Amino acid sequence: MFDRLQNKFSKIFSAVKGHGKISDKNISDAIREIRIALLESDVNFKVVSVFINRVKEKALGAKVFDSVTPGQQFIKIVKDELVDFLSSDDVKIKINKSGITTIVMAGLQGSGKTTTSAKIASFLKREYGKNPLLVGADLQRLAAQEQLKILAKKVDVDIYLGKDKNPVDLAKKSLLHAKNNKNDIVIIDTAGRLHIDDLLMDELDLIINEVNADEILYVIDGMTGQDAVNSSKIFSEKFSLTGVIITKMDGSSGGGAALSVKEVTGCPIKFMTSGESTNDIEFFDANSVAKRILGLSDIVGLVEKAQKAFDEKSAKELQDRLINDEFNFNDFSNQIKQFNKIGSISEMAKFIPGIKKIKNLDGSKAQLVWTEAIINSMTNQERINPSIINGSRKARIAKGSGRTVYEVNRLMKQFNQIKLFMKKTKKMNLGRFPFKLK
Repeated sequence: MFDRLQNKFSKIFSAVKGHGKISDKNISDAIREIRIALLESDVNFKVVSVFINRVKEKALGAKVFDSVTPGQQFIKIVKDELVDFLSSDDVKIKINKSGITTIVMAGLQGSGKTTTSAKIASFLKREYGKNPLLVGADLQRLAAQEQLKILAKKVDVDIYLGKDKNPVDLAKKSLLHAKNNKNDIVIIDTAGRLHIDDLLMDELDLIINEVNADEILYVIDGMTGQDAVNSSKIFSEKFSLTGVIITKMDGSSGGGAALSVKEVTGCPIKFMTSGESTNDIEFFDANSVAKRILGLSDIVGLVEKAQKAFDEKSAKELQDRLINDEFNFNDFSNQIKQFNKIGSISEMAKFIPGIKKIKNLDGSKAQLVWTEAIINSMTNQERINPSIINGSRKARIAKGSGRTVYEVNRLMKQFNQIKLFMKKTKKMNLGRFPFKLK
């Protein structure tokens, strides 16, 4: 997510921080590089111009404070402007205090509406204790209802498919079904098209009015760049969109859609999704996303994700062991299992870019299995006191785990790097490791 932009901004900021004094020329050079980075990441050129002008105005007129270096101050200006650029007042999804909340999903074919509908249903059930009803009102795409049926079963929520051949009638009857079935959220998956046409617009308009939609969420494919932004602008001019959802943010796109859509449409970005799991959806947080884009540590984002996976007692025990410099391979093994609950070890890199510097850090499932095999082949004494592991012990561990001595050496090196990284993180006051839970 945002890897391309993150790498470019990291280089730009490294160059800026290398100057003892920031001059007008330094600022101009950095801003020019930012402009190029944004354009290459498929950010709308008008959006780039507005953003660059705001950064330039703030940077040239900024007072340099004694407590920070000029380079740090420039980075803060860019971050603050990016947060402001992505922020909206009404980012939370509207949920009625009583009665039924109706959510209509809109967008072009292939944007991920059906999958996202299920992800939102799962999210509202999990986070808010709601009883959602998924409605299959996409009668155009073959197997759309069947796909929604499979997803509804996967996330364990109710579904209404009806027998109507008219999607407007189907949507209308779904509300009565929800009332009788005691569903408090109705999520209507509507038909998409390969392009915008009058039929799509008219049908969607009728559904929105018929169900008196509380939320009209436009789903865009984050990998399609400016095409997604252009279509969202047309939809926002036709309907009173209440929000945007950006999907497939784990793809290889530059992230241009995320940076452009809010400015172009005026609609708040409410969610973004990544990955195939129904849990891979999160509220769009401008501050968190800005930090990720700029390659700055997003500890808060990592904490929020980890709070759902980490055991509070284990976290406290590990914190105490870190304080007493007692972190060992038993702790390391436990943390691997904990991070695997988040998704993978490498998932941390989305939130803490600096961890990428740990060489050969592989978060794949296979690597986790191999790592555990190596650790399990150690004696308890070796896990508690890794410093005693010499050449002969490494050979025995390698043979016992079915791996090579090279891989044992690599794991030892990773262990020491991560231990050092955790110490530095703690000293930088970035938050207790692994996490302070609520």
